[in-house]
Amino acid sequence: MLDLDLSEQIAHLRSTFSDIRSVVDVDALTAEIARLSEEAGAPDLWDDTEKAQKVTSALSHRQGELAKIDSIQSRLDDLEVLIELANEAGDEESAEEAKVELASIQKVLGELEVQTLLNGEFDARPAVITIRSGAGGVDAADFAEMLMRMYLRWAEQHKYSTTVMDTSYAEEAGIKSATFEIDAPYAFGTLSVEAGTHRLVRMSPFGAAGKRQTSFAAVEVIPLIEEAGVIEIPESDIRVDVFRSSGPGGQSVNTTDSAVRITHLPTGTVVSMQNEKSQIQNRAAALRVLQSRLMLIQREQEAAQKKELAGTITASWGDQMRSYVLAPYQMVKDLRTDFEVNNPSAVFDGDLDGFINAGIKWRKQKHD
Repeated sequence: MLDLDLSEQIAHLRSTFSDIRSVVDVDALTAEIARLSEEAGAPDLWDDTEKAQKVTSALSHRQGELAKIDSIQSRLDDLEVLIELANEAGDEESAEEAKVELASIQKVLGELEVQTLLNGEFDARPAVITIRSGAGGVDAADFAEMLMRMYLRWAEQHKYSTTVMDTSYAEEAGIKSATFEIDAPYAFGTLSVEAGTHRLVRMSPFGAAGKRQTSFAAVEVIPLIEEAGVIEIPESDIRVDVFRSSGPGGQSVNTTDSAVRITHLPTGTVVSMQNEKSQIQNRAAALRVLQSRLMLIQREQEAAQKKELAGTITASWGDQMRSYVLAPYQMVKDLRTDFEVNNPSAVFDGDLDGFINAGIKWRKQKHD
């Protein structure tokens, strides 16, 4: 007979799970799912395609959240039964299975616990990420494209919906900039810790052999807001330019001038959009992103004013928040949290959860 005793660990998990359920507010979540289900069942739902997609997407996200909560409850109950059976039968294989399941539940609860820290006003919104190449020439443009692929791979692994809104290709390789949306539960709150300057150190595939090259790319993350009129933008404050959508190397991918570039004259903020098929759709999408950017600028200015009045003016993000070193050694390190891994290939393939979770905890501690 075995004597596998995981009661202390399970009791800790149940306590953590109870705290998470309280924060998530399962009753409110269930009520919202019922409301969205009723909307989704309306016979005229698809008369307005855009609204229908928002309703069904929100319903899917909320159902996923509730399913995860219900699954953990069930898995904890099953784990205790598995341990009891393993002990009674003296089954070493079942005992090992129980230990693996315990570690798996700990990981899922850890991720959910981090999500409970996302309680900002716009944390639950979709995220719009813009990546711009910085110093470093063609290496920087290539690095910007590597970062774009990294975030899209991360979203793909989590089965999150993504939409590439605009891409400006560099002449030799990589991209000058790109803007894309990630639509997921708490996408903005989760990914906002990725904002800042990223640095790559490697043996350049474009420069002289044997020389290390340092290049930079900037990552901007904003929430996608939907409420019309949250930020009023007078027509006199914007300049709208239309142009032909293009692909890598300047190759035209569209025979009409459907792409739109909106410049906000007072701030110099520029938003380009070429994902939609029509100029009207691109203009509407660009205006939404512009509103989101201006809202964030307004919030940052208000926060800066408060800090100035308090006598402490500090930047929200340091220059170079993360380093990706491929030579002379292999390491990716977040310079704010000190979280690091020695497998850059996995990180560039989308293995970002460790960095994101550490960043969310760091931000929480910083603001407490």
